[in-house]
Amino acid sequence: MYYTCEERAREFARYIIDNGATVRKTASVFKISKSTVHKDVSYKLKTIDNDLYRQVKSVLDKNLEERHIRGGIATKNKYKAMKSEN
Repeated sequence: MYYTCEERAREFARYIIDNGATVRKTASVFKISKSTVHKDVSYKLKTIDNDLYRQVKSVLDKNLEERHIRGGIATKNKYKAMKSEN
């Protein structure tokens, strides 16, 4: 599917807002690099649609605040899985 830069940025933004998704999750769903998603929703979207940008920014800020929690859970699950293997 071919998008213009504006359409692609809006599509990424809608997905992030609707799903509370991270940049990494959005990139994997759309099969595109994290850098492209981040650049589109953090920089390009601001000039294209400022209201949509503010909504995405609030979701991304929330994800950033929770990042350490997700990392801790992933580490806990990793060592739990390693323990159950032994």
